[in-house]
Amino acid sequence: MAYIRKFKTTSGATGVQVCYKEGNQVVKTVHVGSSASEKGLEKLIRKARGIIDSEKGRPMFNLDKFNAKK
Repeated sequence: MAYIRKFKTTSGATGVQVCYKEGNQVVKTVHVGSSASEKGLEKLIRKARGIIDSEKGRPMFNLDKFNAKK
């Protein structure tokens, strides 16, 4: 199972990783990047979703209707 992890860096930016779990143990972590802005963070999360989706060949979730700007 893969999931997106967000965390605070020592510089105060937000880092994004794709983590892979087998059972209760993380077996692989891919660092996507870090950003100090919301716009940059959104780009990193899209990139992380792309990494997860490319491995499965299809999106795990279709979140487009939830992410639409109002």
